Amino acid sequence: MVLTKDGSVYIKIVYWGMAGSGKTTILETLYRITKESKKDIEPVEDLKKIEKESGATLYFDRGLFQSTKQKKIFYRVFTVAGQSSFSPLRSKIFQGTDAVIIVVDSQSKYLEDNVESLLELKNIAQDKLIKEIPVIVMLNKQDLEETIGIEDYEHVLSKERLWLDPKNDLYNWNPIIYDTCALYDKEKNIYRSFYECARRTVLYQIYGNGKAPKEGDFSDKGSIDKI
Repeated sequence: MVLTKDGSVYIKIVYWGMAGSGKTTILETLYRITKESKKDIEPVEDLKKIEKESGATLYFDRGLFQSTKQKKIFYRVFTVAGQSSFSPLRSKIFQGTDAVIIVVDSQSKYLEDNVESLLELKNIAQDKLIKEIPVIVMLNKQDLEETIGIEDYEHVLSKERLWLDPKNDLYNWNPIIYDTCALYDKEKNIYRSFYECARRTVLYQIYGNGKAPKEGDFSDKGSIDKI
């Protein structure tokens, strides 16, 4: 989180996932939704995209959104290039991240690639996921056939110790997993997943001083109004 002299707050959210998982399309659809409909956030500039002729992200995409309730809260949103050769760049872009949205290509045939992407994220985040960085998961491309479901990815997260049992103090901050479709004319849970990520990030910053707040430190209704 960056606090400027005029009191503006800039929160950094990164869409993370394997190549071709739909990160750029998600950001484009989020931009259209918040530009064309009255929502709790709105874009304040055009999307910045650096892409190959094929449409694949070459370096990163970037968008800037503003809270419509709290005008001094801004969200700097990035996507990372998923190709393996861009690992050093992904690490650089991830620096200073306040929250991460994991974008999963839900097609069963890509499960191993998705797990590999998750392992890289864990390595770069250095044990900060959930504890200091809220995590949301988007099971994207749910409009296709032969896709994995929420329970399947819960198992992946559990294996990587990113899905905590009820005895853990951070249990309430387990990642929320959304079934999604990034295509604008078929979109599903694109805004909802971003909103929940933004909401959790504000809770971490206000009530946890940059960490997962303890249960009882906040009232849910009041915290929602702060976004």
